Amino acid sequence: MSIVVTGATGHLGRHVVQQLLEKVPAEQVTAVVRDEAKAAGLAARGVRLAVADYNAPETFDGLFAAGDKVLLISGNEFDKGRVRQHTVVIDAAKAAGVALLAYTSAPGGLTAALADDHRATEEVLLASGLPYSLLRNGWYHENYTENLAPVLEHGAVVQAAGAGRVSSAARADYAAAAVAVLTGEGHENTTYELGGDEAWDFAEYAAELSRRTGREIAYTPVSTEALTGILTGAGLPGPLAAILAGVDASIEKGELVITSGDLARLTGRPATPFAEAIAAALKP
Repeated sequence: MSIVVTGATGHLGRHVVQQLLEKVPAEQVTAVVRDEAKAAGLAARGVRLAVADYNAPETFDGLFAAGDKVLLISGNEFDKGRVRQHTVVIDAAKAAGVALLAYTSAPGGLTAALADDHRATEEVLLASGLPYSLLRNGWYHENYTENLAPVLEHGAVVQAAGAGRVSSAARADYAAAAVAVLTGEGHENTTYELGGDEAWDFAEYAAELSRRTGREIAYTPVSTEALTGILTGAGLPGPLAAILAGVDASIEKGELVITSGDLARLTGRPATPFAEAIAAALKP
């Protein structure tokens, strides 16, 4: 039996594998990667590597074994048919008879276009008859803390979220929840709504940045159309810009406030506070 992590060299996947290695022997972990060179560090630690690509179904032939526990990390190629990509993995897992397939999905209350692929993938997974766990990850701190340069440059947080609030958490927090499911018992046919312990709004975000930097940084709310234009002007493809602006519209409606407490229960600890993530991102 192996614990198999797809997208293992991605932002979330690296956290998952790292935390798995703190709990189980390396030889019990399989990292599914597209580029073996990027996973050299994992191989050096004794992790088994499997080279496969969501866009090449044949690369998943024989990759899984009966009894494996699999984490399907959702793909980020929005233009290549993510549901089809995910179905490749689900079909291979079903053929092998894996013990559990956990999928990183989106919050159940999210109506933005970003959630469409996730809902469709959930339907495929449930129809497969596989034992499943839906890890409905909320928004990530890093969606904001990894791109602070333009905010600091212009002295403004520009979003289309009005006074909406966000229950974000760190990638490492969501990874810890996935590891708890992959290494624990009794998680078959479960759905977890995952998010941070404290919701915040963008005025509070701007105020925290101001406090940490000693500079005046204001929150400037704009329309979704205006934000789409700003994002495309910064070089994002139009469809992706529209998807991200649509998430802001959902934030304004309260769809990224998560009150289940599932994240803290799974990990056994509080989620990383947003203010702590901001402070870490601002360190030179």
